[in-house]
Amino acid sequence: MKSALLAGLAAATLANPAAAWSMQGMDHGSMPGMRPAPAPAPAPAPAPAPAPAPAPEPRPGETAPGKKPAEHGGMAGPGKMNMAPGDRTADPDCAPEHAAMGHCTPAPEKGAADNPPAPAGPACPPEHAAMGHCTAPAPANGASREATRGAAGTDLPAGDVAAPAPPGDWYADRIYPAADMDRARDDMMKENGGQTIAFVSFNLAEYQARKGRDGFRWDGEGWYGGDINRLTVKSEGEGAFGEGVESAELQLLYSRAIGPYFNAQAGIRQDLGPGPDRTYAVIGFEGLAPYWFEVEGAVFVSDKGDILGRFGGYYDQRITQKLILQPLAEVNFALQDVPESGVGSGLSDVELGLRLRYEIVREFAPYVGVEWARKFGDTARFARAAGEDPGGVSFVAGVRAWF
Repeated sequence: MKSALLAGLAAATLANPAAAWSMQGMDHGSMPGMRPAPAPAPAPAPAPAPAPAPAPEPRPGETAPGKKPAEHGGMAGPGKMNMAPGDRTADPDCAPEHAAMGHCTPAPEKGAADNPPAPAGPACPPEHAAMGHCTAPAPANGASREATRGAAGTDLPAGDVAAPAPPGDWYADRIYPAADMDRARDDMMKENGGQTIAFVSFNLAEYQARKGRDGFRWDGEGWYGGDINRLTVKSEGEGAFGEGVESAELQLLYSRAIGPYFNAQAGIRQDLGPGPDRTYAVIGFEGLAPYWFEVEGAVFVSDKGDILGRFGGYYDQRITQKLILQPLAEVNFALQDVPESGVGSGLSDVELGLRLRYEIVREFAPYVGVEWARKFGDTARFARAAGEDPGGVSFVAGVRAWF
């Protein structure tokens, strides 16, 4: 009876593992006439098996012993996918995705050896070089290509490679006559920086209320030309009401741009007025200094050998869009005494002014201000000998205009 029951339990356990699992939770000791079975003794640990000798490396074209050829689903073909790694030779039918997984080796493209990459050139941008369309030139400053790999635009180091030549194969030349296109291109260049312009300005045109006799003063400039070459005319002077012009000068100069903000000037200067006539050779400059200071300077060499110098400038400080405060300064020097002109050697005179103007329009701005002038050294001595005051303060009112 007991033998039959145990045999049934064993058959149920083998036939249905789930039932055997549920039977493990039963207390066999609680069944009538059964005792708990003793725990089985632990099985002895098996002895370690000796390590097999390494198989010899297969030669190219052979399959390792005991190793099946690699298969790739149902896509394997004789001599292509079902081959060992050592059997992979160049296969013209090897797809790129299979080559990426190591299943085959693609054959080199036909003509690759005959078509090497394009030679290096200055017109090879980094993005084209990265795609293999051309070879980027070596940096001109000696940096290696590895140091500039991945750099583009302003990230590239500065170099001295010459700019490419402008294009000369105009498409419109295929349709329109060459003479018409040359005239049109010439007009386009003139309209985009090659124009000829005339300009006249009066920085000072004012009445001066000063000790003794009131007077007047002017300082103007005009030029005609383009952005590079200009013919410039300058004039300045002063006088007293009832006495006429005390001093005046006129300059005729050739002006050439030497940078974005400065012009070099050379020409002649002619003194006018009651004093002796003098003609000077002029070498000077004018331009816009950093922080927007308008500056100019010149050296004058007269036909008598007299050498004079001048430096001046002003600054427009905008208080509002229409109200501008303009400080102005001018300093004159002389290398030697010129008694007939009332000029002494060294620092001859200084003028400092402060003017506040209101721009009714940009081309027309009335102003009021104050000016301090002082003569020094032998120039002051010459002024006292002539019965003049070597210095003083004037209140001024005038207009600044340009057109």
